[in-house]
Amino acid sequence: MSKFNSYKIGDKIVYPLHGAGVIDSIEEKEILGEKHKYYVMKMPMGDMKVMIPMNNVEGIGIREVITETEVDKVIKILYNDTTVMSQNWNKRYRENMDKIKSGNIYEVADVVRNLIFRDKEKGLSTGEKRMLNSAKQILVSEIVLAKGMKQHDVESMLSELVGKIEE
Repeated sequence: MSKFNSYKIGDKIVYPLHGAGVIDSIEEKEILGEKHKYYVMKMPMGDMKVMIPMNNVEGIGIREVITETEVDKVIKILYNDTTVMSQNWNKRYRENMDKIKSGNIYEVADVVRNLIFRDKEKGLSTGEKRMLNSAKQILVSEIVLAKGMKQHDVESMLSELVGKIEE
């Protein structure tokens, strides 16, 4: 059995574009006459549950939540200077979306940092504001599970970082 099929109830995992959660249960559903098994992931924020097809976990990019040590690397990324971003809105949006879709927490942190800098310098379009909020939620959900912190405390920590970036 490969690694991606060995997740069990209680495991902390990340679902790219949705964020981190804990496997709450494993269910079998019949869809169009075929039975399929699903991980039911409970998100720490918003009390939402997501069903993940077990037969496509690898294709979706499911991975384990980062360690506490890796959270420190994420925070360093947030403190770093901004990277060069395209001035073309469409290109910048696509590049940032690709980073978020990758499921890589460091890429998501990069998007959050860059959009915060851009917002400070020039403001963000409605689409980029939504992207920033979504990327922040993904980041917060994983840090909550990696550090065992409360959502409010992680959001306060991020706000503090944003304040330091804006100084």
